[in-house]
Amino acid sequence: MSTRVYPAQVDVAIVGSGPAGATYARILSERASSATIAMFEVGPTVSDPPGAHVKNIADADERAHAQRRSEGPHAREDDDRVGGIVKSAQRRARPGTYLLESGYQADGEDGLPVAAFSSNVGGMAAHWTGACPRPNDSERIGFLDETGELDELLSEGERLLGVTTDAFDASPYAGIVRERLAAVEDAHRDADERVQRMPLAVHRRDDGPLVWSGSDVVLGDITRGNPNFTLFDESLVTRVLVEDGRAAGVVVTDVRTGERRDVRARFVVVAADALRTPQLLWASGIRPDALGRYLNDQAQIVFAVRMRDFTPVVDADGVPQTGLSEYTGVTWVPFTDDMPFHGQVMQLDASPVKLADDDPAAPGSIVGLGLFCAKDLQASDRVAFSDSDVDGYGMPAMQLHYTLSDRDHATIDRAKAEIVRLGKAIGDPLDDRPFVMPLGASLHYQGTVRMGLADDGASVCSPDSEVWGAPGLFVAGNGVIPTATACNPTLTGVALAVRGARHIADEITADLASV
Repeated sequence: MSTRVYPAQVDVAIVGSGPAGATYARILSERASSATIAMFEVGPTVSDPPGAHVKNIADADERAHAQRRSEGPHAREDDDRVGGIVKSAQRRARPGTYLLESGYQADGEDGLPVAAFSSNVGGMAAHWTGACPRPNDSERIGFLDETGELDELLSEGERLLGVTTDAFDASPYAGIVRERLAAVEDAHRDADERVQRMPLAVHRRDDGPLVWSGSDVVLGDITRGNPNFTLFDESLVTRVLVEDGRAAGVVVTDVRTGERRDVRARFVVVAADALRTPQLLWASGIRPDALGRYLNDQAQIVFAVRMRDFTPVVDADGVPQTGLSEYTGVTWVPFTDDMPFHGQVMQLDASPVKLADDDPAAPGSIVGLGLFCAKDLQASDRVAFSDSDVDGYGMPAMQLHYTLSDRDHATIDRAKAEIVRLGKAIGDPLDDRPFVMPLGASLHYQGTVRMGLADDGASVCSPDSEVWGAPGLFVAGNGVIPTATACNPTLTGVALAVRGARHIADEITADLASV
């Protein structure tokens, strides 16, 4: 599926191998199988099959090695550290990610101190928690709701990501966690907004182990088996070619050799992430007024409690089981406009954020709660780019401008009170005070190439994800989402990618039919 010989020309060039880029490859493979597709990823292949979640790597040393290789232009395979560019206790990257070295906070602003990236085949989906809730209330995209498309696109996204809700049904305390939360939360909620199982991109193998979805699941056998699809890892796209006002291909550099090549394409899809997608457009001289603006992170509040009336699961010899034993599963408290945060509750050792040391005498008894807050969207929250300074890849250096409004501070204060209330319903708090994570910790950056109905300066692309004023150029990923969400955005980003991919497939098949 991968090679080092770049083609001179393809039908579709895809920049980025995360779930959104993989969605374009999958839909095109299904709907326009004769189209030639080249996918370019700046990072290495760290898993087998390419794009698989590193959590599926059973050996801990091999998994840590894969995580280290994902940590950007300064990644070192022989480094014992996992988590790139650790500056201080406040600026610590999660395993498999690396921090923005500079430009993360402008003077007098809040900034995003732990803004982070992954550079590997599969992108952040090789390291994510797999949560795939549907957006609700104002999180939903009104102009797609009005046409009746949104739910169908979300269903298609669930198919591609392999979303299930029953992976943790055998967990002995999952139902109890939901019952305790429901007792204090469900009375004022509609039926579909009540406490429930978290939809997760994970499935259980017939022999028992969980398998977490990455871009490999999105690509599927049909894309891997498509002779017209090729994946190029360690390949840096530095510019989108534009001729006669239309996207015409990409300029790509082989990271291993430094060789540079122009690859012509009828369609270009930039699915780099919500920060690097506008970076590539800027570097290419494609600069709509809204490019990089409406940057949307989700303030994250966390809290830990010890479950009441907890009895450890024991093995045949009566010894408490250790490690990830699937005690409490993953529970979802949906966002509503009245309660403008999204809740995710899971046992401590399943959480990507270390909240406390688990109890060795009762492993699995400590439950972590997280509330994600919807942002007050502001055009001034943005990622800007330098005309002179460069980052570790030689691309225009970023400067983040990000400020919490009075409304944001009020939402965070409400979330801090709410998470304590929810936590006490489950068990006994380990600390009386919830912790507000450093901004950027959610890794849920959105809005920087947002879609809209018109080229009015407030959006970058059309509802088909085609960039205004640059026909043939499409953007993809969470950056396309135009609403203020609190829920995990991957499912929505994939759903929007489905729409764009269908548009390209229809154009290709129409052209073939006219020949």
